[in-house]
Amino acid sequence: MNQALKQDAQVIPAPFFTEHDSYLFKEGNHFKLYEKLGAHSLVVDGIVGVHFAVWAPNAKKVSVIGSFNHWHRDEHPLSSRWDSSGIWEGFIPGVVKGDLYKFFIVSNHGSYQVEKQDPFACYNEIAPRTASVVWDLEYPWEDKSWMQERYKKNDLNAPMSIYEMHLGSWKRVIEDNNRSMTYQELAVHLPKYLKDMNFTHVEFLPVMEHPFYGSWGYQVLGYFSTTSRYGTPQDFMHLVDCLHQNGIGVILDWVPSHFPTDGHGLSYFDGTYLFEHADPKTGFHPDWKSAIFNYGRNEVREFLISSAMFWMEKFHIDALRVDAVASMLYLDYSRKQFEWIPNKYGGRENLEAISFLRQLNEVIYANFPDTQMIAEESTAWGGVSRPTNVGGLGFGMKWNMGWMHDTLVYMTKDPVYRKYHHNELTFSFYYAFTENFLLSLSHDEVAHGKGSLAAKMPGDDWQKLANLRLLLGYMYAHPGKKLIFMGSEFAQWTEWDHENSIDWHLLQYGPHQGVHQWMKDLNYLYKTEPALYERDFSPEGFEWIDLSDYKQGVISFIRKSANNKSQVVVVCNFTPMTWNNYSIGVPEGGFWKEILNSDASCYGGSFQGNSGGQKASTKSFHGRPFSLSLTIPPLGILFLQPEVEPFLTVKREGKSQGEDYERENN
Repeated sequence: MNQALKQDAQVIPAPFFTEHDSYLFKEGNHFKLYEKLGAHSLVVDGIVGVHFAVWAPNAKKVSVIGSFNHWHRDEHPLSSRWDSSGIWEGFIPGVVKGDLYKFFIVSNHGSYQVEKQDPFACYNEIAPRTASVVWDLEYPWEDKSWMQERYKKNDLNAPMSIYEMHLGSWKRVIEDNNRSMTYQELAVHLPKYLKDMNFTHVEFLPVMEHPFYGSWGYQVLGYFSTTSRYGTPQDFMHLVDCLHQNGIGVILDWVPSHFPTDGHGLSYFDGTYLFEHADPKTGFHPDWKSAIFNYGRNEVREFLISSAMFWMEKFHIDALRVDAVASMLYLDYSRKQFEWIPNKYGGRENLEAISFLRQLNEVIYANFPDTQMIAEESTAWGGVSRPTNVGGLGFGMKWNMGWMHDTLVYMTKDPVYRKYHHNELTFSFYYAFTENFLLSLSHDEVAHGKGSLAAKMPGDDWQKLANLRLLLGYMYAHPGKKLIFMGSEFAQWTEWDHENSIDWHLLQYGPHQGVHQWMKDLNYLYKTEPALYERDFSPEGFEWIDLSDYKQGVISFIRKSANNKSQVVVVCNFTPMTWNNYSIGVPEGGFWKEILNSDASCYGGSFQGNSGGQKASTKSFHGRPFSLSLTIPPLGILFLQPEVEPFLTVKREGKSQGEDYERENN
C-alpha cells in the first residue's frame, strides 16, 4: 500500500485481545502477552495491516504515531477496552513490516503527554534512535536434533562448562572502523571456536535492547527485542541455530530487577508509576540509578514472566541467568537506615519479589522442563535452588559467589602467605552441596578496575600463568558447574574493555597458547569424565584425601561418578616448590594414570610430573589401603585415575594431554 493510502487509513476495531485474554490478564495469569500486546500483522476483512495494543490504564488518550502517518499524533487513535483491563488497541490498515512507530500517550493526570517505545516490540531502531519497528519473528529453525535432546544437555547431572561473553567486544572488525561483529558474522566464527574449545554452553551478557552501550546490556528497555546493534531478530535466531547445530547450549543474562528511567521507556509510562513503585525508598535503585519493578502488580509480573517465556519459546534459549537476585530479595539492599520501607511483618525481605521469583520459576519449568533457570544471588539466602514446594525459590542453579570471592582472595596472595589463608581455600567445601552451585569467574571479576585474572596472580609472568592454570584446574575439579569469561581462556593481561576486542594477538605467544590448550583439555576431560560432573550437587561425589597440609600448600581429594563407576584423584600444589615423593592415600591399587598435569610443557609448564602415572603401593596412608608417592609440580594440579585397561605409555611433552586422554579412552 502506498504512503497516501496509509495516511488515509483509519483505525479499525479488531477482536484480537479477546475476553479470555482480558480475564487471564486481570487475574494475573497471562504469560504469553507477547502474542497479544505490541504490534502484530493481521488481515482483517481482507485488509492487510497491523493490530496495536498497549497497557496504559491511566491514559486519557493513546494513539499510534509512525513513519506511516508522518508522526501525526491525532491520525490513528486507539480505543480503550470496555473491560477495565487498561488495554488500548486498534487495527491500522496498510502498516507493513519495517514501519517505525511509537505510542503517544496523554495521561489522565494533569497535562502529562509523552511518546513511548512499545514495551512489547520485538525490534527497535539502533540506539540512540528510539522508535519501535513493525516486525515478525518468522524463522526456519534447523535445530530439531538439539531441541529433542537438550534435556540431556541441561540436566543437573550433565557437564556444563559455560563461556560467558559480550557480543560486541568478543571479536571486533578492526579494518572496518573497529566495529562489532554482526550476529551473522558471529554465527560463522563463534560456534566453531566454542566447539573446538570443548565448551558445552555459551552465556551472552544481555542481548535485550538497551539505550546505553556502556551498560553492557544490563540497563534493559526492550524486554522482548534483541539489540539491533548487531542485526535483526532473525539474525540472532540464526546465531542461536548455528550454536545448537554445533552442540552448544545458549544462556541469556536476563534482568528483571530494575530498568533505566529513559523517557521513551517504561518509566512513568502513562503519567503514573505503572511498572515501578512510586516511593523512591522502594522504587529507585541507589546503585544503578534505575527504577525497580513493582512485583506486587499482576500486570508487571505477567510482563516479566512473559518476557522469560518469550526468549524460551521464540528464540529456543536453553537457560536464563537471572541478574541481581539479591537486590530483589532484600528491601534494604544497598540502603542505609531509614532509606527503606519494611515489609508488613517489619522485616527486610521483599515478600512480593520472593513470590514473583517462585511464580517465575514454576511457570518456566512447567512450560520448558528441559531448560534451566540460574540465579546470580550473592548472599546466604537459603534454598535459592530448592523447589518452591519445600520453601525454596525454585531456581535450578545458583552462582557460587562465596567460592569466587574466597578463592580469588587466596590466589592473589603471594604463595609465601597462602598458608595463613588456607581456610579461604577449603571453606567452600563445607557448604558446596547446600545449593546447586555454578562456579563463576565472570565479567565482574575482570572489570571495574579489578584487572584480568592473569594480572591478578602473584609472581613473575611464568608464575602468573602457572597460577592461572592452577586456578582453572582447581575450579574444574571442585564440585559445581563452571563458567569463565572470554579472554581468561588464553590469559588476557589487560582488563576487559567493552569498546575493544579481547586480546587475540596473545595467541601468537607460546605461554598463552599453553593456557589456551589447557582450557581446551580441561573442558574435554570435564565433559567426558562422569566423576567430574555427575555428582556436582551431591556430597557422595566428593571425598577429601587431605585438606590439612597448609604448610606445603597442598590439598587432595577424590571426585566420584554415580554409583562410583569412575573416580578421579585431584592433587593441587599452591606453592612454587616442587614436592618430590609426596604421599597420598588412594582407595585402589594398581596403576594410576596421570590424565592431566597443568605443568606439562605443552601448557607452558616446567614438565615436572610422574611420567604418565604411577603404580600404587600397598602401604596404607590417609586411612586408605593404598598410596601413591608423587612428584607434585610447582603451582600445579594433577588429575589421576586408576587404570582399567592396560596403560598406554604416551610421551606427554609437546602435545596435548587431552588428545592423549581421548586416544587412551576410545
